[in-house]
Amino acid sequence: MFIVGLTGGIGSGKSAASQWFEKQGIQVIDADIVAREVVDVGQPALKEIATAFGDWVLQADGSLNRRALREHIFQSPESRHTLEAITHPIIRKSIIEQLNAATSPYVILVSPLLFETNQHELTDRNLLIDASEEIQIARASQRDGQSIQQIQKIIAAQMPRAEKQQRADDIVLNDGHLKHLYQQLIALHENYLNH
Repeated sequence: MFIVGLTGGIGSGKSAASQWFEKQGIQVIDADIVAREVVDVGQPALKEIATAFGDWVLQADGSLNRRALREHIFQSPESRHTLEAITHPIIRKSIIEQLNAATSPYVILVSPLLFETNQHELTDRNLLIDASEEIQIARASQRDGQSIQQIQKIIAAQMPRAEKQQRADDIVLNDGHLKHLYQQLIALHENYLNH
């Protein structure tokens, strides 16, 4: 199975690109969705997180208090390492299982942290959906209602754009309309189908 990694910073247009590939009949595995699934109520990772951090990470219904944990992790790099040590191996295992089960002509692995988490080791080719920081901030603030400062913190925590550009095999600049994005994806789709 030919596996394409799809990445990009917040507000770059990863979702628009992955939705386009899905409409072409290509299976998409989203690392963010997998990351949410592995910490659902009843999953072993959730129990491990509560043991490591304390019951304050759980809401009254037993689900993960994502906002409290996210805020805690932004304040404490050690906590981030603890959380990643628990979740990353479980996420990786689930992603591999889903990639192996894919039946489309090729499969897309969408991951905002494709390079940071070494998920690029699972792929044959990597596609970066790229946009300027100004565009990322404008899109993410409109979409998520987050402050510019929060978005800048997220961007700062991710791998720098220039480094992602160096590591990607294919780069699509998403600085205009969706039609322009889709035009660039058509050529890549044809290329990926030929592998």
